[in-house]
Amino acid sequence: MKKITYLLAAAAVFAACNSGNKGYTVTGTVEGAADGDTVYLQTVKGRQLVKLDSAVIANGTFTFEGTQDTAANRYITYKTAEKEGAMMMDFFLENGKINIKLTAGEGDSATGTASNDAYQEIRTQLAGLNSQMMAIYNSMSDTTLTDEQREAKGKEMEALQDKMIETTKAGINKNITNPVGVHLLKQNFYYLDVADLDPLMPQIPAAYENDEVIIKIKDNVEKMKATAVGQKFTDFEMQTPEGENVKLSDYVGKGKVVLVDFWASWCGPCRREMPNLVEAYAKYKNKNFEIVGVSLDQSGESWKEAIGKLNITWPQMSDLKYWNCEGAKLYAVSSIPHTVLIDGEGTIIARGLHGDELQQKLAEVIK
Repeated sequence: MKKITYLLAAAAVFAACNSGNKGYTVTGTVEGAADGDTVYLQTVKGRQLVKLDSAVIANGTFTFEGTQDTAANRYITYKTAEKEGAMMMDFFLENGKINIKLTAGEGDSATGTASNDAYQEIRTQLAGLNSQMMAIYNSMSDTTLTDEQREAKGKEMEALQDKMIETTKAGINKNITNPVGVHLLKQNFYYLDVADLDPLMPQIPAAYENDEVIIKIKDNVEKMKATAVGQKFTDFEMQTPEGENVKLSDYVGKGKVVLVDFWASWCGPCRREMPNLVEAYAKYKNKNFEIVGVSLDQSGESWKEAIGKLNITWPQMSDLKYWNCEGAKLYAVSSIPHTVLIDGEGTIIARGLHGDELQQKLAEVIK
């Protein structure tokens, strides 16, 4: 699943030691604000913003001053009783002179220090691509468009989404030896496959060796390598909807091509993809082909209800542990739907196939 909004929201932290500066001075402007209004410096704890400091706008500007040992991801926020929504942007609080522009649109900027300059380059590129995508999206409300025109616009949007992901990947690669790249990696690692991630691991600065997210990413990379195309499948055991214990090896490695489908009843894209699997199963189930569904549900009732409503007739298994699903963790699954295609001998031959790509691959391997 591509979450482009989340890409735009992702901050980057660049821990730069500016030995020539004794502290930081953050000076900025807020579009549409008035003298006497308050701007807040905030941090994120869990999923909540927590106020650290405040500044009153005077002569059109606000100022924060202090000292910082290392660069830290922080937010500048502004809201008045008259405004329905808050204006906010993330930046890097570090020693040096930082210039902030908070706007009502996509013109936010933070510049003046190494970390902020590095991230601003990426932010500007993403904002430009997002503007193009939103223009296309808005144009699709035109009721005079033909189906062919709508399809063409949809493909344009997909191409822009792909470009945004590639832009983020490029930013990670360029900055992986400093906290800009590390933070982008932490926010977006689920967009990268093992070929992208593995070369990055040794480049991550030693200062992050105890970082919980980095530890998780490194662990995931090892699991991705163990379950990559060309590797033998990794077995696991769960329960059927009827409560019986079952192993993946009960189906895999016994001569049939097996598609392992990681999904959940609460996952909209999974439900939208299910007719494609129903079609594939009807076409190939009598030709040494099997599908095994691995559900990331928490509710057994919701899982069973979805099985019936979605016309799922192939074997199912789950431990009802949501994102702590043991099978999903073993295969480093970070988004669903996700598929793993395994040949008759138990060797993984493809991952992440859906839609037409899946149908084409099945036609190739099932004779």
